[in-house]
Amino acid sequence: NDDAKRRDGAKVVAIDGQPITIGQSVSFAEGSVSLTDKGAIQITPSGGMQMEPIWLPPPEKVVSRFMEISTEGYQGFNLWEHLGYSLFRVIVGFLLGAIVGIPLGYAMGLSNWFRGWFDPIVEFMRPVPPLALIPLVIIWAGIGEVGKIILLFLAALWIMAIAARAGVSGVNITKVHAAYSLGASKFQLMRHVIVPNSLPEIFTGARVAMGVCWGTVVAAELVAAEKGAGMMIMVASRFQLTDIVIMGIILIGIIGYGIDILMRIAEKTLVPWKGRS
Repeated sequence: NDDAKRRDGAKVVAIDGQPITIGQSVSFAEGSVSLTDKGAIQITPSGGMQMEPIWLPPPEKVVSRFMEISTEGYQGFNLWEHLGYSLFRVIVGFLLGAIVGIPLGYAMGLSNWFRGWFDPIVEFMRPVPPLALIPLVIIWAGIGEVGKIILLFLAALWIMAIAARAGVSGVNITKVHAAYSLGASKFQLMRHVIVPNSLPEIFTGARVAMGVCWGTVVAAELVAAEKGAGMMIMVASRFQLTDIVIMGIILIGIIGYGIDILMRIAEKTLVPWKGRS
């Protein structure tokens, strides 16, 4: 560089003893060196064990994106609206599934006729993943809110029916005989014996159903939705916004864990006799 200039026709032909031409690069311990189209040297230091942000962004980037979406929003809705719509769908679908599933489970547990008709249907549908029903639900109800609610309803229905049936079947028969010997009517038997003793099983089923519904709604929103946690993750993945994807996954896990804790608290408060004979 001191003896000859580029305007005099000088050019780089080797770096550290390794031949190089325009457009090529050579590697050494501290990184790599390449030549630009104009013959200038371009040095790229070694990244060491670092991972590219597109694969795994740093935690501060995820936190920054969380604050940004919380205030400015994403795809026309802020973060709390996305999460709120997902929770609303889960709650409505779960409640509808419980309203239908619990009476169905009681009927199956108390009547051989109901058990004979509905037990095969329930046991057939129970192992079918809710996500496998998405194409059928779309054909039935389209891609709007009704379709998502129906999918969540079906996800909770079979779990709640099985839980209620198991709760009724698990009632100690000696308690039933004791109630009858004291002159209890069928309504009193249901009110004071069967329902209280089946509630622990029903709450266990409700915890499972809520978890399944929360996972199902995220997957349902991946298919077609204008708002929701799953929609936010799906759109972000199309534009390779990994920080939003990871933020959404973390929030989904936190909310799912929070739902389970609330269900445990409700069970402990409303069914304090669980585990006591």
